[in-house]
Amino acid sequence: MTESDMPTWKLGVVSFLNARRLVYVLERAADLELVFEVPSKLAERVDAGEVDVALVPVVDFAGADRQWQIVSDACIGCDGETLTVRVFSRVPPEQVRRLHVDGDSHTSVVLAGVIWRELYGANLEIVAFGGDETVDECEAVLLIGDKVVHNSLLHYDIQTDLGSAWKTLTGLPFVFAAWAGPVESDFSKLGARLSAARDGGVKAAALIAADFGPGLNWPVAMAERYLTKRLKFELGERQREAMRLFFDLASKHNLLTNPRELVFACP
Repeated sequence: MTESDMPTWKLGVVSFLNARRLVYVLERAADLELVFEVPSKLAERVDAGEVDVALVPVVDFAGADRQWQIVSDACIGCDGETLTVRVFSRVPPEQVRRLHVDGDSHTSVVLAGVIWRELYGANLEIVAFGGDETVDECEAVLLIGDKVVHNSLLHYDIQTDLGSAWKTLTGLPFVFAAWAGPVESDFSKLGARLSAARDGGVKAAALIAADFGPGLNWPVAMAERYLTKRLKFELGERQREAMRLFFDLASKHNLLTNPRELVFACP
């Protein structure tokens, strides 16, 4: 491969179905290289310079040493129910005190902590979930992403969707991930492409569901509803307000320490 054949940009991308509408168009671009990873690992890729920008969980913007900017108005969010960010419990949510958590997401763990403090006045003890624990060992489990669909915890009678709970608490949408890169770099052209790719993915939702749903253990019809009815992909003013409020509440409850002010380099 000659230097002229090398990709201009390396993008860190979430490996779940929820990101496919954002990257479907980008996968066909010769000047881009997509690096797929679970959400919790993407921030490390940006820090190490292994990717130029990444679709980073929003809680990772709070790192004291991170000088990041949000480079596009494309994001992964919701305005109510998410379907794929859920707490499964054998007791009512107001009685949950110990939460086993999926290690793939930083943001959802903090969001759960905020919701339980604000709605139920309870501090949650957070414990890693290995996947083999019995119901007797776990009164509640937080799962995110595709595994919520094909890893159903059948013995838990109660489900709490964190997107719905946040909407009840604040009346606002929620943003789980946004495109981020170092603040000193100029990503204006790339940011515009990321937004355009989001718009192209909107039109291709049915095709994406058919192409990728079965391989990720999603029924095709459910995958299409998820991509078109549950998720939101535009970072508007209400989404920015929600991100700031999330940081404020997480800081209030000592779930984040002195989070950095969000820098929006996108329109």
